[in-house]
Amino acid sequence: MNSINSMELNFSKSASSHFSKMLSERGKGKGIKLGIKKAGCSGYEYTFDFVDEINDDYLSFNIDGCTVFVDSQSLVFLKGTLVDYQEDGLNKGIKFINPNAKAVCGCGESFTL
Repeated sequence: MNSINSMELNFSKSASSHFSKMLSERGKGKGIKLGIKKAGCSGYEYTFDFVDEINDDYLSFNIDGCTVFVDSQSLVFLKGTLVDYQEDGLNKGIKFINPNAKAVCGCGESFTL
């Protein structure tokens, strides 16, 4: 797993492999976009989307051949975060280890800053 750098977004090998696989299976796109939005029971939640058109506000990270985009507003709240992909039995998914999150809701879907 990559170490966390407090000035940028970091990705584990399993997360970068997962994103590359998802983009490959889709068959098109310039990369994956990560972000946050106001929602959920704790205030904010993480978002994912495919990127077909690059927005001027996007910052990009080349992670093992996969381009991950983040808008500048989201990056403020994601700086220092480690993005990981975990498989535990039938449970699979992206996990954010975000040093900026003060609390995470019981369902794990949203967080407080």
